[in-house]
Amino acid sequence: MRRKLLLGNWKMNKTISEAKAFAKEAKELGKEARAHKIDMGVCVPYLCLESVKKILKSSLIVASQNVHYLEKGAYTGEISIPMLKEINIGYCLLGHSERREYDNETSEKCNLKMKALFANNMIPIYCCGESLETFNEGKTKAFVKEQIVTGLKDISAEDVKKLVIAYEPIWSIGTGKNASKEIAEDICKFIRKVLRELYDTKTANKVRILYGGSVKPENIREYLSQKNVDGALVGGASLDINSYRQLLVNIE
Repeated sequence: MRRKLLLGNWKMNKTISEAKAFAKEAKELGKEARAHKIDMGVCVPYLCLESVKKILKSSLIVASQNVHYLEKGAYTGEISIPMLKEINIGYCLLGHSERREYDNETSEKCNLKMKALFANNMIPIYCCGESLETFNEGKTKAFVKEQIVTGLKDISAEDVKKLVIAYEPIWSIGTGKNASKEIAEDICKFIRKVLRELYDTKTANKVRILYGGSVKPENIREYLSQKNVDGALVGGASLDINSYRQLLVNIE
């Protein structure tokens, strides 16, 4: 049985003081999440990582929103794996549609980052998903398959078992336009099928596949009730401590 995973992605939101205030209120949620056998965490801006990690410790997952695949060098504004490890960050978001669109984060680049993270015993959260145009043309599965195949090139089965994949249809991120639970299940099931083809059934069944895209407290249960949806990657609803708490409360 795959353990459910609920992750909030703060994107470019919250100052250090705001992040600290949130973390202090969220700390107790870790106990509640564990009682329900759910993993819970937040992906926060680099500037806030150390402060949030010190407060939350191991009660909730604290993940970076970005990392470079090289340990150091002339890459102004980038973040290295040693920088993250020094402040005890063990998870990192890769390939989010906003980074793909605005920062040239290709699947090939994600592959390099993924290899570097696994080499350092860190867990990638790999995002994939299609535009509205691709969806309307009926090309979602071909598009997502290419992202998975390219992103996981030369990654071992043992490493892939630790991977988290997040399916986020771009047309539903922050738009209020939700993919139905049937669409979420269909694509998450398809991603697992692709993993079976690339590796084997045992490996595919180990990977946690999340759904993301206008997930809110009022709809999270219907998504997570689907067989192949192992959790959610949540944007706006994770910024407020009350809605973040309600996401957990409403899962069951």
